[in-house]
Amino acid sequence: MENFYDLIKYIFLGLFQGITEPIPVSSSGHLEIAEHFFKLKIEGMSFALLMNSASLFAVLLIYRADIIRLIVNGIAYLKSKDPEAKSDFMFIIYLIVGTIPAGVIGVLFGDFIEEQLADIKTVGITLIVTGLALWLIRNMRGRKNDGDLSFKDAIIVGLAQAVALIPGISRSGATIVAAMSLGMKQETALRYSFLLYIPVSFGGMVLGFSDLLNDERIGELALPYIFAFIASLIASYFSLKWFMNIMARGNLKYFAIYCFIVGPLVLIFS
Repeated sequence: MENFYDLIKYIFLGLFQGITEPIPVSSSGHLEIAEHFFKLKIEGMSFALLMNSASLFAVLLIYRADIIRLIVNGIAYLKSKDPEAKSDFMFIIYLIVGTIPAGVIGVLFGDFIEEQLADIKTVGITLIVTGLALWLIRNMRGRKNDGDLSFKDAIIVGLAQAVALIPGISRSGATIVAAMSLGMKQETALRYSFLLYIPVSFGGMVLGFSDLLNDERIGELALPYIFAFIASLIASYFSLKWFMNIMARGNLKYFAIYCFIVGPLVLIFS
């Protein structure tokens, strides 16, 4: 019976993480909420790694055409300096630059953030902060396309992604808020945000691989982990597709309202 309970628990957590990862409400914050209010203690150090990997595969699947185009044109520009490929080559450079802040801060302060800031009160406060940021940019309509980005844009959005290491600060929300504040079109902001997620998530997966190998309960939790991974992959895929439609219609205010409701409730009842 206990094994069945573990299976259901991890499937639920996989779905929960998958649904909340792409949308601007903080998946890490919501996992903290699930653990606190539903008493769903996560056993094993590698669960977060696997769930983030599942979301990464969903992002790769949805943006596969963009990724292939960037790789092909990036190589073409390196070989022949084809002017038509320069925009995609520079987009790759901006993705690299935008990845650096979160990578550096994660390595230097990751343990501090996990030990000192990963608590339910922090999540309540940061959800409200996320809501305020989303509310402020809810009506913005930028003009910058992929080819109009700059090093300044990449650094600022990268710093926003680094801030999202704090539980309750949505990664997608922070990067999209920063991107739209810099004048990017909604489609460009969304694409840059999720392509920026790929190197950060992949880097975390590589760095955390030792946790997976050294997890003492990996044999016992293998089946629940597999089902949770599949649940998170499917949920992430459809959640991101849904969020792309929401962005196209400019309805970010609903996520802000959600954060304004959940944040105070977390603070009141925690």
